[in-house]
Amino acid sequence: MDRDSSDEDDDRQTLIHQNDTKNLPHQIPSSPHPSTSPRSSFHIEELESQLRRRFKLTFNKRYLFAVFLPLLIIPIYFSTDIRSLFSSNISSLKFNTVSDRIKESQLQALYLLNQQQSSLLSLWNHTFVDSDNNITAVQFEDIKASLLNQITLNKHIQQILLSPHKTGSSPQNGSGLDPNFAGYSFERCRKVDQKFSERRTIEWKPKPNKFLFAICLSGQMSNHLICLEKHMFFAAVLNRALVIPSSRFDYQYNRVLDIQHINDCIGKKTVIPFEDFLEIKKNHAHIDKFICYFSSPQPCYVDQEHLKKLKSLGISMGKLETAWKSEDVKKPSQKTVKDVEEKFGSDDDVIAIGDVYFADVERDWVLQPGGPIAHKCKTLIEPSKLILLTAERFIQTFLGSNFIALHFRRHGFLTFCNAKKPSCFYPIPQAADCITRMVERANTPVIYLSTDAAASETGLLQSMVVLNGKTIPLVKRPPRNSAEKWDALLYRHGLEDDHQVEAMLDKTICAMASVFIGAPGSTFTEDILRLRKDWGTASLCDEYLCQGEEPNFIAGEE
Repeated sequence: MDRDSSDEDDDRQTLIHQNDTKNLPHQIPSSPHPSTSPRSSFHIEELESQLRRRFKLTFNKRYLFAVFLPLLIIPIYFSTDIRSLFSSNISSLKFNTVSDRIKESQLQALYLLNQQQSSLLSLWNHTFVDSDNNITAVQFEDIKASLLNQITLNKHIQQILLSPHKTGSSPQNGSGLDPNFAGYSFERCRKVDQKFSERRTIEWKPKPNKFLFAICLSGQMSNHLICLEKHMFFAAVLNRALVIPSSRFDYQYNRVLDIQHINDCIGKKTVIPFEDFLEIKKNHAHIDKFICYFSSPQPCYVDQEHLKKLKSLGISMGKLETAWKSEDVKKPSQKTVKDVEEKFGSDDDVIAIGDVYFADVERDWVLQPGGPIAHKCKTLIEPSKLILLTAERFIQTFLGSNFIALHFRRHGFLTFCNAKKPSCFYPIPQAADCITRMVERANTPVIYLSTDAAASETGLLQSMVVLNGKTIPLVKRPPRNSAEKWDALLYRHGLEDDHQVEAMLDKTICAMASVFIGAPGSTFTEDILRLRKDWGTASLCDEYLCQGEEPNFIAGEE
């Protein structure tokens, strides 16, 4: 049945109303009635007509915008310098950044230049104020090191001033200002070149059955070791084998020294223990000639008690003789090899010479590095193998390769030093200042302390050795602890609690240090210096405590 005109009008009104609503382009309104062929065609035609009108309007707007936009840009471009507008801000910002960097570098350079001026003035005041004083080798090395430091500081200042102008491809400053480039270094405490190849030596060739009996009685073990070394020189000059004294008459040397090491270094049997000597002489040892080097204050330093000890060992002897009637231990005169040959040369089988600790014979020859006798080792008199290994284990455990060793002698030194002019006994605060200066010079993190001082003194010393706000530890050998293995060798071989072994261990550790500070007037220190010289461990910075200074306070006499 056909629909009437009123129905069609209603449908048209409904369709127009729906098409006029603001739906999204993809949201197509649906018909409220079931679709039929005439109505669907009408709906599509209406929609196409509407889309064409909208597209035409949109196209016209875009066209007008594209036409008028260039017309708007052209007058703006010619009337305004857009490039300068943006570039001026960027360049201004860049200029301000570079300017700030230049100002900052200039301030840093001025600060460093002021430091350099102070350092150079200090160097001038400490070195050249008194032109009459000769500059020692150590002072000269310090001057060179200071100057090299200033050259490096100057190079650093130049780099700071150039840093604002550097780019990624800018070359670094050349090596012309680098002190290391010229073969210099800043190791102020480097090892001393001992020039072992230039040693003056004598061959030690003992004649068969010719012996020299060593007599060393003055002082402690260190004195005896120095005396023993001089006896070896005498034995080499006189072509005799040296007899090491018995422990019943002297120290037990075989606990601290490697006797066989001496023979191995020389290549023949030049030193024999007392027991072997007795065996050669079939327990009937006789000293054919007993010659005293010094006549005053007491011949040979041998009293009746020592003579009784010698006789108790089964040794017989004749009357004591003196080589020189006026040779005094307090003022020993210089002697030569010729003097020794004239006064002690003999065809007798066994002679004894004593005591030669104070003897001044060929000083430069005897005291040269490695000693006066030809051998293939670094030194002849050195600690036993067990002590050497124990010292190395202690250093590996507590100290490391870079440390200062300090022999801080105090017991009995107050009176001993004050009797000397100038005194060598320093107040703790003054000693701490001297030690701290050495720590700064040597650049070491730890100090090994060999001392007989009381805990009250070492405690105060520890609290005052401070550099740049950091306390420098003073390390002493700790008491026996089974958990620690560094000293196991000594206990395994029954050498524990032996004071002479402990003293030799202290010497060995000190001799291996990077830098050594000794006690002036101490033979313990002198023996350490001998070992360091012979082993090649001596440093340019080795010195006595507060060397060149006098105590800032000295007590009165009794």
